[in-house]
This record gives sequence, structure tokens and C-alpha cells, in this order.
Amino acid sequence: MTAARLGITTPIVTLNPRGHGTWEETATVDDLATVARCADDLGYHHLTCSEHVAVPISAAATRGATYWDPLATLSWLAAHTSRIRLATHVLVAGYHHPFEVVKRYGTLDRLSGGRVVLGAGVGSLAEEFDLLGAEFEGRGAAADRWIDAVRAAWGRPEVDGFVISPTSARTALDVWVGGRTPRSLRRAIDHGTGWTPFGMSEDGLRSALRGVERPDGFETIGWSYGLDPIHDPDEAVDRVSRMVELGSTLVNVRFTSESVTQWCDQAAAMAELVS
Repeated sequence: MTAARLGITTPIVTLNPRGHGTWEETATVDDLATVARCADDLGYHHLTCSEHVAVPISAAATRGATYWDPLATLSWLAAHTSRIRLATHVLVAGYHHPFEVVKRYGTLDRLSGGRVVLGAGVGSLAEEFDLLGAEFEGRGAAADRWIDAVRAAWGRPEVDGFVISPTSARTALDVWVGGRTPRSLRRAIDHGTGWTPFGMSEDGLRSALRGVERPDGFETIGWSYGLDPIHDPDEAVDRVSRMVELGSTLVNVRFTSESVTQWCDQAAAMAELVS
């Protein structure tokens, strides 16, 4: 297959009932650092960390209940890596003031040498919005304005009469918009630099991208979960290849594994297969 650019859906930091290995439930912070270093050394494009502040008990069975804080987690992993990009996957726009993101993630971007990728989404848990005092209705249009505001202020020490220092050392920022609707793709094209759909079937992705003109350099992040490149390399390659053929420019991968050592072995096998 044509060489594919891969990112990792980081194990341990999000325990999703549909995809995590049992070893992740008792993994240590050293295990997490090992995962990040393995992916970094193998040349993976990015690692991810999702965001939920508090998940309603009624939703935990389907969404999972464990979500490590992305700013703290990515900051810590930045110190254990040197090249891999650090992607929020995704921040919920309505939970943060744009300047808060420019300051906090801009500082991380400076500390990490410009490795932050800001994944952003509109959010879908009304109970969490209510808990945080955030506005649920109209959140889509608000997210459009939020993305524009973050990108306009990124890396600029003075904005609208306020000083934001420190912040990123660069003014360019990759913003990958999360979602699984045509509207989220349009939001990504109009306001971001990439689209990172989730929870979509391959047919859904094909349908969403059909006839849509994407700008030069626009990233479309596909996914392939439950890969076993050691024991079933043909299947692993085929599934990643299908994502590329559907229009993905990057593919997030998640492996079957029973330990951090096996995870690293799987990551190495996958990297070799697509090189």
C-alpha cells in the first residue's frame, strides 16, 4: 500500500467500553510514558487525548467514565517525547473561553516546540453543559465563532486590549473539527484546517466526503480500531488502506493488546507495514 500517515488513539487516557484493553484499567503513568515514547520513536504523527469533565452516570456505560484531562496529560507527555504531535481529540468549545485556550495550550505549544494540534468539537452531553454552566442551545454557531477567535488570537501577545503572555511562539494553528455530520465537515472546511469524524461507518464517511471539495492541505482523519498487525497483518493493512481510499489523509489507529509491551510491539509492526 501507499505509505500511510498514522496517529495513535492513545490507550489508558480514555477507557471506552468499545475499545480499551483490560490492562489499561490498571496501567501506570510509566506505562503511559512508554506508549508515548514508542509512538514517538516509531514516527507516528500524533497522539490524542479526549475531554470530558464529568460524565453522567447514565452515559458512562456507552461513553466510558475515564477521561484524563488533556492539558495536564499532553503537557506531561510532551516532556517524554520530542517529535510526535499532541492532539486534543477533542476539546469541547463551549467549556472554554478562547483566550483561555490561547494562553494554556499556547503555553504548551511553546514548551513542546510547536507540537499542539487543537481538536475541537461542539459537544453533545447536555448534562455536562448544565453542570459547567455552559450554553447548550446554539452551541454549533458558538463553536464557529470560538474557532475563529482562537485562531485569530493564537500566538499573538496582544489581542483586543489584553496581553496574553506567554503563548505560542507561532501564529499558525492546526484546528481539527470533530463530528460526524455534514455540518461538522462544513464547519471544518470553513473554520478549521481538518476534520476528525468519529462514530461513523465507512459508508457514512464515504457519503459525507462524496462531492465535497476540500482545501489544499486540509486533513481528514480516519480511524481503524482493533488492529492486530502482528497476527493479522493483511487485515490491518487492508483496513488502514480502506481509510486512505475513502479520503483520509491521516489514520488514527488502536491496537488489540494485553500489556504495554504488546502494545509497543503492535505499534512497531504497524509502522513497518505502512512504511
